[in-house]
Amino acid sequence: MIDKKLWYKGMLLLSTAGVLAACGTGDNTDSEDTSGDTTEETSEDTTTEGETASQDTPEKPESLHIWVNDEEAQLNAYEEITSNFTEEHGIEVEITPYSMLEQTEGMSLDAPSGQGPDLFFQPHDRMGDIHLQGLAAELELTDDQMERLGEYNEDAVTAFSYEGAQYGIPAVVETYGLFINTDLVDEVPETMEELTQTAAELTEGEQYGFMMNAADLYFTYPFITADGGYIFAQNEDGSYDTSDIGLNTPEAVSAVERIQGWFEDGLMPQGTDLEVANSLFMDGQVGMIINGPWAIPDYQEALGDSLMVAELPTQDGEPLNSFSGNKGWLVNYYSEDQHWATELALYMTNAESSETYYEVAGELPAHTAVEIEDELMAPIFAQTQNAHPMPNIPEMQQVWEPMNDALTFIQQGDDVQEVLDEAVSTIESEISLMGQ
Repeated sequence: MIDKKLWYKGMLLLSTAGVLAACGTGDNTDSEDTSGDTTEETSEDTTTEGETASQDTPEKPESLHIWVNDEEAQLNAYEEITSNFTEEHGIEVEITPYSMLEQTEGMSLDAPSGQGPDLFFQPHDRMGDIHLQGLAAELELTDDQMERLGEYNEDAVTAFSYEGAQYGIPAVVETYGLFINTDLVDEVPETMEELTQTAAELTEGEQYGFMMNAADLYFTYPFITADGGYIFAQNEDGSYDTSDIGLNTPEAVSAVERIQGWFEDGLMPQGTDLEVANSLFMDGQVGMIINGPWAIPDYQEALGDSLMVAELPTQDGEPLNSFSGNKGWLVNYYSEDQHWATELALYMTNAESSETYYEVAGELPAHTAVEIEDELMAPIFAQTQNAHPMPNIPEMQQVWEPMNDALTFIQQGDDVQEVLDEAVSTIESEISLMGQ
């Protein structure tokens, strides 16, 4: 595994060097003729956040076109945000409602002929396919743009990189946390030891102290990786090494044996899935459950003021790293206005716009300067700082089913090492068949 913070800073430094090098190779043969008549033009034209435009800044287009996921709240949010952008920069923004999950197909058909948008909106785990199809432009960020991007959630930024190149600007970060029924749980457990102890004390008859979907890799990821397990190793540039799978290492085995112990000790019944756990939690029969912010409306209706949300507990003094799904803006590879499309993406995801988006659409921002005051959403937002993005490579699709099957068998008491060995063998076989 690599230090993502160091890699992130290195990526920005390399990008800076590339941009400066590109600027330094420009043709200066006309400098003598233009030196005296550019002052007035450059003094009137400025870019965002106080960055003064220069001869290297492309001319502003009359309009930009974006595809926004076709959900009413998101459309309303971006209509307000882009209206502010137009007022500030004089660039009209055309919005087309387009299902996020259908946009890549539309891009592959429309973009090469010049009919696609300047920006499209995607989940980060599709980056591998987007890269292979050549749909998104590698961002050429200016110093000012990179400085602004440095204010975003680092892992969310790297989630939109692929093979060391930055392709997207993150807008939304989504993860999960610990939901608590305060009628049953007096004190929020800060460590896994405390959580397990509280769960044991509350579990009796039809009442359970703690439940989660323990047959789903998405939710069990924090526990599998707590001791040092991992899905794919990462190279120094942040890319994934799919030949190095860490789901059956001694560290992963010990972690999954701990999960198996929850069932052996009767803390959870075999076959527990999220539907069962949700139902029991809303009926007041479960003290704690792991879920995401999408569950808040139902939980709040069922439990009212007895509902509390907390970050995941720590283990051995370290925070548990949940899985995150991020959504963000990508610049069309075929766009003629890539610089200003990037400016629009940064504007739509800056602190002020992100606050508007959160208030209207209810999704947590990737920009870290936003303050979330809602007592139920704030802990989820805090957890995003300790969340790992799901690997954004196509090979990840071969991991889910074998691991979910393995976690089901483990609930039933099967040997953990044998089950994980078989799962990893299946994953390796499926990956080897890709592209054939």
